[in-house]
Amino acid sequence: MVNADLIRDLGRPDLYEAAADALVTLGTDGVEQLAREVMDAESPVDWRPITAVLRRIGDAGFDSLLQGLVSASTEESRKRVGFAFSQLGLAVLDRYTAALAHPVPLVRRQAVRGIEHCGEAGRSAAALLPLLGDPDQEVARQAQDTLIRTGEHVIPLLRRVRERGPGRQRARALTVLAELGGEPALSRADTAAIERLIRIKLPDDRPEPLWACWNYWMAVPGGDQAGIMRTLGLTDPRPVTFALGNDIVDADGHGCDTDEHTGYERAFVTPELAGWTLVLGAWCDPHGQERREDVLRLCTELSVRYGQAQAYYYGGQGDGSAWLVAEHGTVIRRYGETGEAEDELLTLGKPLPYERARRTELGLQPDWDAAQEGEDDEEEWRWTAHDLAPDIARSLGTTNPLDVTADTPSHGTGVIALTPYGVAHGVPAGAYRI
Repeated sequence: MVNADLIRDLGRPDLYEAAADALVTLGTDGVEQLAREVMDAESPVDWRPITAVLRRIGDAGFDSLLQGLVSASTEESRKRVGFAFSQLGLAVLDRYTAALAHPVPLVRRQAVRGIEHCGEAGRSAAALLPLLGDPDQEVARQAQDTLIRTGEHVIPLLRRVRERGPGRQRARALTVLAELGGEPALSRADTAAIERLIRIKLPDDRPEPLWACWNYWMAVPGGDQAGIMRTLGLTDPRPVTFALGNDIVDADGHGCDTDEHTGYERAFVTPELAGWTLVLGAWCDPHGQERREDVLRLCTELSVRYGQAQAYYYGGQGDGSAWLVAEHGTVIRRYGETGEAEDELLTLGKPLPYERARRTELGLQPDWDAAQEGEDDEEEWRWTAHDLAPDIARSLGTTNPLDVTADTPSHGTGVIALTPYGVAHGVPAGAYRI
C-alpha cells in the first residue's frame, strides 16, 4: 500500500520531485492506487502530475489506466482517466497500437488520441485506417479527425481504401481525402459520384435558412443569375444544394486570413428566392477594409442594370452589422456598426427610413451627426444598430437569407462560383454537407 501522503505531495511543487521519485521506485506496487486517484473527481491532486509518474513507471502504468478506462463508472472519471491514458508518451506507442483492437470503444478512442499525442499518427496511419469503419461512431470520428491532422502524406493510403475497400472504411476515407486535398485529391470516379449525388438531390432540394457565424451577402432583384455573375466577374459555376452552398460559405468564412487562402475564393449564388437573387460569401463584405470599395463598385454596377442592389454584413455572434444600398447607379446609403474605430469612415448617404424610425422609437433625433449628439445617446444607437442588418433588409422588402425557409418561392438552381481570388489562388480543401 502506497502512503497516501506521497500522492498528496504530488500536488505540492516543493515536494513533488521527491514524492514522484519515491513512487516511481515503488513501481507496480503503487500503480493501482495512483490510477484510482486519477479517476477520483474529488481528488485534491490534479491528474497531470500523477500521469507523469505513471508515464515514468511504463507498462504497468499503462495497464492500470487501461483498466481504469474499462471500469470507470462516471463521465467525470472516464474523462480524467482518458486524458491521463492518452498522455503516457512514446514509450508505450506499441501498447497504444495494440489497444486499437480493444473490445471497449472508449479504449480504442483514447488509444487513437495517445498515438496522436506521441506525434506518431502519420507513421501509424495504416493501423488507424481500420477504425474509419469502426461500429462506434465516436471511435470512427476520432480516427477520421486524427488522420486529417496527420497531413497529405496519408492520401495514397486513403485512395487505396477508396479503390479497394474494405467498404466500411470508404465513406470516412472520402471525407479525409476531401479535407486534406479537396477535389484534386479525389479520383475521377469519386468526383463523378459526388456530382451524380448532387444531381439526384437537386430536384427535391428546398430552400433553407442561410446562416453562418459571419454573414455577408448581396441582394439583387429578379432571377438573372447568369447576368449577375457576369457583372460580378464570377466564373466556373457548379450546381449545389442549399446545404452544400451554405456549408461552403460558412467554412470559407472560418478559413479567412490563412497563409494560403483569404476566404474570398468562392461565392454561393442562389436561385431566385421570392423575387431576389442572393450572392453569399465573405467576398461580398461591404464593411471590411479589404473588400468594401470593390463591393461598393459592384453594387453600383448591378444597380445600373437591375435598378437596385444591396450588400450586408451581419455577425451571428453579436459582431455587428453593415448595409449598403445602391439604386440606378447611385449609392443611397452605406453604414455600419461593428465596434471598430473606423466605422464612422464607412458612412455614406442619408439615413434610411427604417434607421430614422428606429431612432425615433429610441427617443433620438431621426437625422443625426455623431459629433453633435450626446455620447450616451450615440452609445444606445450603436448597440441597436449592431444587430440591425436583417431588419434593414426586411424593411426594404429584400429577401433575407436568414429568413429563408422551405416555403420561400424558389426558381432555378443555386451554384458555387469562383471569384477572381479563387481563379488566381485556387480554393481551400474541405468536406461539406450535400
